[in-house]
Amino acid sequence: MKVLITASSRGIGFNLAKELLNKGHEVTITSSNIRNIENAYKELRELGTVHYFQADLSSKEDIKRMVKDAWDAMGRIEALIWNAPNVKCEPCMVHEARYRDWLEAALLHLVSPGYITTLLIQAWLEKKIKGVLIYLSSASVLEPMPPLLLADTARAGLVQLTKGITRAYGGKGIRAYVVLLGSFDTPGARENLAKIAEERGMSLEEIWRKEVIERTPLKRTGKWSELGALIDFLLSENAEYMMGSTILFDGAMTRGVNL
Repeated sequence: MKVLITASSRGIGFNLAKELLNKGHEVTITSSNIRNIENAYKELRELGTVHYFQADLSSKEDIKRMVKDAWDAMGRIEALIWNAPNVKCEPCMVHEARYRDWLEAALLHLVSPGYITTLLIQAWLEKKIKGVLIYLSSASVLEPMPPLLLADTARAGLVQLTKGITRAYGGKGIRAYVVLLGSFDTPGARENLAKIAEERGMSLEEIWRKEVIERTPLKRTGKWSELGALIDFLLSENAEYMMGSTILFDGAMTRGVNL
């Protein structure tokens, strides 16, 4: 498939691009940082057909340009994998949040994916193309982590968006999924935990063990091959009857029962 992956110069987006290229998909990667996205492209281009564009996901004009450029580069967009960067103030508690922090959280985790969704569905309906939307979210939507509450409050809406899109457009071949991720070893995850460790007077290794490794019976983070296999399945026709689903992918880190 021809897949657009947002925020994909490092971490989850980058490693997912690598997995999908290895599985034969054509991929467009994006980042607000031109140097990071150029470096990511240089590493990924040996694996398959990949394109890259700079885009600030909080900018309406950047989003429109990104969708157009990715469509032109690949000939069409058949799937979106929505990934978002961290809110700049996080980890931060609600009493520390400023108005612009809430605005940034809403833009990155609800407004922007919603707007990209609108643009893609308009194009798919006009051209009678089937499309897949996969929103990467967090297991902490189900079991909130107070230092990440701004992001989790906003991205909780992706669950509603996923079900609503599929109910409205599933009969036209447009399907959506949201994946609630557990812990993966990424630069962003380590940066967030390093700030929390400093506030608590702990080492990064101590808090990584307590907040990541010991939260799952597997005593490890997720593997990129596992995430790649899941996303590859969701992109396939074999996942059609699962459309509209919220998928918890967290190694049993979440302690509640969610139906």
